[in-house]
Amino acid sequence: MPYAPINGTEMFYESHGEGPAMVFAHGRGGNHLSWWQQVAVFRHDYRCITFDHRGWGLTAGAGGAPEPAVFVADLLALLDYLGVESATLVGQSMGGVTCLGAALDRPGLARGLALADTTGGIGDASVVHLLHDVSPPDDPLRRALSDGFIAGQPELTFLFGSIGRLNPVMPVDVVSGLFRNEDGPQGDALARLAAPLLLVVGEEDKIFPVNVIEAVHRLIPGSQFEVVPGAAHSTHFEQAAVFNDLLSGFIARISLKSGMAADD
Repeated sequence: MPYAPINGTEMFYESHGEGPAMVFAHGRGGNHLSWWQQVAVFRHDYRCITFDHRGWGLTAGAGGAPEPAVFVADLLALLDYLGVESATLVGQSMGGVTCLGAALDRPGLARGLALADTTGGIGDASVVHLLHDVSPPDDPLRRALSDGFIAGQPELTFLFGSIGRLNPVMPVDVVSGLFRNEDGPQGDALARLAAPLLLVVGEEDKIFPVNVIEAVHRLIPGSQFEVVPGAAHSTHFEQAAVFNDLLSGFIARISLKSGMAADD
C-alpha cells in the first residue's frame, strides 16, 4: 500500500489516473475511501489523489482535536513528495480546512478550490456567529446524511457507516472547534485568494446550513454557490452525480478562463 514519509508519520495516499491533478480531502466521518464515486469518474481525465488525514484511516497520528496547521503542512508535504505543483483542491467538511489553508499558504498551488459542505474554517465573525445557533443531531449518520437518503438508500447508508468505522473511535464533535474559531482565515486573507472557488452545500445540511455557506459566498467575491436538494452534509456521497456535474462544470470554466488568458 502507498505510504509517504510525511512530517514524522507514514501518510496513506492513493493516486489514480493521469493528467492534471485533483486532490480530495475527506471530512471527520470519512477517509480516502469516501471519494469512491468521484475517483471512478474523474480518473479517466485527471490524476486523482486521495489521502487519510493524520489520525484518520490508515495514517497514524495522535488522538484529540486536529490542528489545522498540521493538516495543511501534511498536505503540502505530500504534494511535494508526489511532485504535484498545482491541482484542483476538493475538500469536504474537515477537509475543507486543509484545502483552504493549503491554497492560502501556497499561492499558485490551487487551480481551483471546491469546498463541499464546509466553511473551510473561516474565522470571520459573519460566518462563525451563525454557527452558534446550529445544533446537529448526536447520531453520526443523521449528522452526515439526510433522513430521506437513510430511509431510501439502506445499502449506501451501510457503506457510509462502514467507511467511517475504519477510523479510530473519536467524539462526533472532535473537529467542531475548527469551525467556531475566530482565529481562522479572515476577510482580508480571503480577498487575496487567487483560486476560483466553488461552494457546494446540501439543502438539508444540519452542520453547515445553507445560510452559513451563503455567508461564506458573500465574503469571497466571484465565488460560485450551489445548493443541492436531497442531500445533507455529504453531498458528494448522497448526490454524487449532481456533485460530479458541478465539479466538472467548475473545472471546465477554469480551463476556459485559463485558455482565454493565455491567448491574451
